Amino acid sequence: MSEFAWDSKAVDEPEARQPDEPEVEERPEPPAAPETLALSAKDFSALEERILRAVDMVKRERQARMAVEERAARAEAQLREQAPLAEQLRNEVNALRAERDQVRQRMERLLAQLDALEL
Repeated sequence: MSEFAWDSKAVDEPEARQPDEPEVEERPEPPAAPETLALSAKDFSALEERILRAVDMVKRERQARMAVEERAARAEAQLREQAPLAEQLRNEVNALRAERDQVRQRMERLLAQLDALEL
């Protein structure tokens, strides 16, 4: 894996001097070296490969999402288009059921009249 090399020095708080001590000029420390990150070539290549795979995966997911959104939009448009037809068919089914009930009632009356004749 990767190794991290951190070079940092702790800065100590200046000590309070006694009033009778002579003031000694302190030399400032040279600025600390910036924090460095050491990666081997193998680790860098592996990291680069992972980043490229992640970018490719994001691209594929975006394309898939766009395709799904387009498909959903087409399905919604088709649904809006066919909603009136569905309502018409629903009304027709209700009318046919009502007609069937009327025919059944008429048939029951006719059968009842036939039964009355056979007595």
